[in-house]
Amino acid sequence: MLYPVYWSLLQRELSAVKADMSNINWPQKRREFHSHHFDSTIWNDLQFRDDDIIIATYGKAGTTWLQQIICQLIFKGEEGLPVAEMSPWLDLRVPPKEVKLPEVEAQTHRRFLKSHLPVDALVFSPKAKYIYIGRDGRDVVWSLYNHHANANQSWYDALNLTPGLVGPQIGPPLDNVVDYFRQWLEQDGYPFWPFWENVRSWWEIKDLPNVMPVHFAELKADMPGEIRRIATFLDISIDESTWETILEHCSFGYMKANASASVPLGGAFWDGGAETFVHKGTNGRWRDLLSAEDSDAYERKAVSELGSQCADWLLTGSL
Repeated sequence: MLYPVYWSLLQRELSAVKADMSNINWPQKRREFHSHHFDSTIWNDLQFRDDDIIIATYGKAGTTWLQQIICQLIFKGEEGLPVAEMSPWLDLRVPPKEVKLPEVEAQTHRRFLKSHLPVDALVFSPKAKYIYIGRDGRDVVWSLYNHHANANQSWYDALNLTPGLVGPQIGPPLDNVVDYFRQWLEQDGYPFWPFWENVRSWWEIKDLPNVMPVHFAELKADMPGEIRRIATFLDISIDESTWETILEHCSFGYMKANASASVPLGGAFWDGGAETFVHKGTNGRWRDLLSAEDSDAYERKAVSELGSQCADWLLTGSL
């Protein structure tokens, strides 16, 4: 039993935390976001739990890796877990929310849901903890191109032909990755979704007590340190007897060899299967292909859209 003086101090600290939380202007949903990929309205009906985890990214920024890390922390290094099923992309419009939401509500483990929406298009809950993973946009595009170029007809049919599509269909990518990059940059994320508003919206709330920015490059440079930092943020204690197993299960080699568990439908939407989805896991593949002019154009755009501090974080990972 706590001594009365310690109990009193604890009560005062908890009251101070609650007061601080009550004075926060929490983000509000301002709009719905629909496309060949998105149906943001599912967030309107989600019943948040006190320990929910939301993994937020633009896409191809290390989402699957972060899902694996959080799954391993929650389940203490357990092997063979169907991570893609356990951590669904909530705002993906297929399957429809009428199918997906009951499955999410039925989950009994600590939920760790995935979103690719900007902040103002989802419902933000003070109850949940949000981890946003960023990555240099040039690296994102190289990974996105592999994702798009290897998509099969089932992927196109699911996005274009299922009921509920709002907006234009998605077509095949350009033949050349450099041309694909230029199109993506000039048309802000085309043919997927806007890039700059996604990064900017999460950067603007990075100092909220339930938001944590993570960077792909930092995970590459110090995966053990970053995993421990993530665990602390999520209030997950690490059983040191499972630590080496967790690290092994979060390595690129392990994830590549066991990709079907981490990839939606086991990789059925991509030629080459799940191993195509978990592709290289490296940065800088654009360096030998992009001209200096193309690269400079990207960096200038990053500063103009994000400001110098956020642009530098996106480039280097340094806060």
